[in-house]
Amino acid sequence: MPSIARIQDMLARLVAFDTTSARSNVPLIEFVQAELEAHGVESRVMVEDGKANLHAIIGPRLEGGIALSAHVDCVPVEGQAWLADPFTLRAEGERLIGRGSTDMKGFLACILAMLPEMTGAHLARPFHICLTHDEETSFRGAARLMPVLGRHAPPPAFCVVGEPTNMAPVIAHKGYASWDVVFTGLSGHSSRAHETVNALMAAAEAIAWLKAEARRFAREGRRVEGFEPPYTTVHAGTFRSGTVLNIVPDRAEFTFEIRSVPGDSAPEILSRFVAHVEQAILPEMRAVFPAATMELRVRANAPPLGLPENDPLVLLAQRASGSNRAGFVSYGTEAGYYQQAGIPAIVCGPGDIAQAHQPEEFITTAQLLACCDFLGRLIERQSRRAA
Repeated sequence: MPSIARIQDMLARLVAFDTTSARSNVPLIEFVQAELEAHGVESRVMVEDGKANLHAIIGPRLEGGIALSAHVDCVPVEGQAWLADPFTLRAEGERLIGRGSTDMKGFLACILAMLPEMTGAHLARPFHICLTHDEETSFRGAARLMPVLGRHAPPPAFCVVGEPTNMAPVIAHKGYASWDVVFTGLSGHSSRAHETVNALMAAAEAIAWLKAEARRFAREGRRVEGFEPPYTTVHAGTFRSGTVLNIVPDRAEFTFEIRSVPGDSAPEILSRFVAHVEQAILPEMRAVFPAATMELRVRANAPPLGLPENDPLVLLAQRASGSNRAGFVSYGTEAGYYQQAGIPAIVCGPGDIAQAHQPEEFITTAQLLACCDFLGRLIERQSRRAA
């Protein structure tokens, strides 16, 4: 197993790349590609719109591979109370502090630190290294990666997504979908409101429908025990409209999200939302101003994960991690994309999700060592000795 010094050095190099989602991740991907090449591993880098995915295969190009999946983007640091440069890793006891240390460059650091063990293990079945962009915003990276996984070799049989779970396997999470909504009306003086179309009030009416749906799901929606809360949630997060009170606003913007339990459909909820707006809100607006509109823009769309407890991957992850758990979480990951592509996926990685997106984000050395131990057991499984 690699020393903690080697793992820490790799993590420091990764944290030093500012891969905030608004920035390009290409420099970090190029660094990883060079590390792989130094160990004799070829990789394919796919760049689009200044963002990159990476796919590499270690070992023979045969069926039965295990994908190790990580996103390399991170959330912004602006407005947070960091005590030092967030992109310079620093140690305080067992804590290694830096943006992305837990979410989720710690997992990638372990993979890179374990490259000598992977490449020297005489693997009978391969590892796929899958790195993506924009998980923190749109999940575009995972959506773009899925179609290419089986293009040059058999796709992996399983996938481990290394989001922070304290190295305890997670077999299910909610789906996540979010949208921007823009209402356009007709401005004018509020004393002649009958000649105007108030976009703010139209948007508020739409949000009231979303709130009613949120209440309905909480009261009588599908229950999937293990999630907290155990039902689908609907949430509006931002709202912008208006300048002064006596001017009727002609534009209103808001964002909303749906976190759906397996079995509920975010597209179906969205379809009912659109139908309500078209039937109950837009006709009144267009009676005064025929050009009134509601526009929807997709922000993110990640399918839910629901791995059966008796799936072979669950036992594999439990044996490799030393944990008998098969947990549920309410946050979204890229694991649902792999499952949707026919690749059973589980979430298991170093660090605590409570640290994700926080100022002074940290991961412990114990978690990194536990992750490398986990990877070591997977290497044993994939080796000829275990075939």
